[in-house]
Amino acid sequence: MPESRFENVYMDLKNKIETQEYAFHSIIPSENDFTEIYNCSRSTIRRALAELIKRGYIQVRQGSRVRVIYEPVERNVFKIGGIESFKEAAKRNGFSYGTKVVKLEKIIADEEISARTGFKIGDELYDVQRIRYIDSKALILDKNYFLASVVKDLTEEIAESSIYDYLENTLKVKIMTSKRKMTTELATTEDKMYLELGDYNCLAIVSGRVFNDASLQFEYTESRHRPDYFCFEDTATRHRKRLP
Repeated sequence: MPESRFENVYMDLKNKIETQEYAFHSIIPSENDFTEIYNCSRSTIRRALAELIKRGYIQVRQGSRVRVIYEPVERNVFKIGGIESFKEAAKRNGFSYGTKVVKLEKIIADEEISARTGFKIGDELYDVQRIRYIDSKALILDKNYFLASVVKDLTEEIAESSIYDYLENTLKVKIMTSKRKMTTELATTEDKMYLELGDYNCLAIVSGRVFNDASLQFEYTESRHRPDYFCFEDTATRHRKRLP
């Protein structure tokens, strides 16, 4: 089936859920109804619904009825479970955004960097730091290490726009897996220098390692967020285990 057809149906349904045309806890139309609404095959509808289920927008109830489980939040939502660039998250949340690169240089991973990031000692890395602005406020400090052999010829212009867009559309890198953790830490002198923290003395820290389709780690990221402005969201499914 044409990829664009599936994407159009998926994006339209996703938008209708996010704008509450299909409200939280409501039952959405059937597969047959959707094939008529979108004038497409049943397989296209099933694929779009499967993607919405995976992303936590809908859930299939007994009898094949499908209920909306997406609930709008007042604060901006960043996904823990998905792999999403800052620009993509900003557009999805509908806020104005900007990026300022404050550091971009090549380094060689030493023992300390290797232990912290997972890269090998001696790996050539890009050390990148960027301030992320939301609605003209400096609210996130992103600290990134990128493997130079994968993220080739990185520039400030690329880092200011979207490194993931450059990876996927220019370098044709397939971004596959991310392992992440979230912690809370006291603000450092650097945090206070770059971010508008107000009365806050701590930040929400999301750190993670990202791998390509060859299972090669090409990125380590530490995103330092002012805590009051963000809601981190994930969707989990329980798989029941049979007891012996």
